[in-house]
Amino acid sequence: MTDRLDSEIAGEFLLTARSLAEYRAMFALGADELRGRILDCPGGAASFACEAAEFGAEVIAVDPCYAQPAGELRETALADTDRGNAWSAAHAGLYSWDWYGGDPAVHRRMRHAAVRRFTADLSEHPGRYVAAALPALPFSDNTFDLVLSSHLLFTYADRLNADFHLAALLELARVSRGEVRLYPLLDHSGEDLAELVAWVRAELRARGVGSALRPTVAYEFQRGADRQLVLNPQPSVGVS
Repeated sequence: MTDRLDSEIAGEFLLTARSLAEYRAMFALGADELRGRILDCPGGAASFACEAAEFGAEVIAVDPCYAQPAGELRETALADTDRGNAWSAAHAGLYSWDWYGGDPAVHRRMRHAAVRRFTADLSEHPGRYVAAALPALPFSDNTFDLVLSSHLLFTYADRLNADFHLAALLELARVSRGEVRLYPLLDHSGEDLAELVAWVRAELRARGVGSALRPTVAYEFQRGADRQLVLNPQPSVGVS
């Protein structure tokens, strides 16, 4: 097992901010997939909803943090971005900076830009942002064409137990009429969660939800985070 996050980070859920470019790399999203209705859960301070709208997508981001004022969210996201960036740079063995040109400063600038776009869009298009939390979402069955979820499930497996993971995944599958994609499948310290992944896949299969492990190919910031879990709620789809 790799070393755990130090006291500055451990025990917290960081409010992170990722860009459309990072989402496309993490989830292997083509331009043709940035259409229709997409759920981003949890959305955090990402600029994905704003940027994907330029491709014609109707994105709804869900996060309990959206109950807070936009200005407060902006300051929290910037501070968390700086702390997370500094921790990652100090633990070089756990991360690869290649996607960011080998430069932690590029990572920081990209995340800060995402925060600025997010907070501006939150004020201009508040309907895109819903204050809610897994495992209970305020949407009807089969609402979304695509569901994306990153850096909550599995990432915080040290404080979200297996039953929570299963309930959350079933809820994401419930609201989707297409794929549900999850990334990464390691915890925040880089620990491999193969046993947890295998357990939730078996439980999902028993409930009619197929799944597969798919390579990310283009993105591996956290070393070893080179796969995504893909769910298909249609019972006819097999499990690899």
